[in-house]
Amino acid sequence: MTDFSDARAVATSGMRAQAARLRHVSENIANTDTPGYRRKTVSFQSAMDGPGIRVGAVRLDQSPLTEVFDPAHPLANQTGYYDGSNVNLLMEIADAREAQRSYEANLKMFDQARQMGQGLLDLLRK
Repeated sequence: MTDFSDARAVATSGMRAQAARLRHVSENIANTDTPGYRRKTVSFQSAMDGPGIRVGAVRLDQSPLTEVFDPAHPLANQTGYYDGSNVNLLMEIADAREAQRSYEANLKMFDQARQMGQGLLDLLRK
């Protein structure tokens, strides 16, 4: 592989990883009010088959679930509490922004490598 191909492969793997991260963040936000829902996090690992990264295992956040007081809720116990989710919207919004910016940085890197490769081909044609 050429350096340009490696650069595009790294950028592509980064975009795929950040897209997966955004999917999990979106799922967490959608389930903020779901009783018993645990926040999902994704890890990244280096790719063994070439340059770049890949998405690792999805993990459930083991921080304690919030206790919600609502005696009328069907899941409420004798004291009127039930387990809510452990999703923190502020944290999810920050994660979404970070993933978006990382995705954009990888996209710019991909585009730069593509332009440099095209420029090299143009020079070789002359």
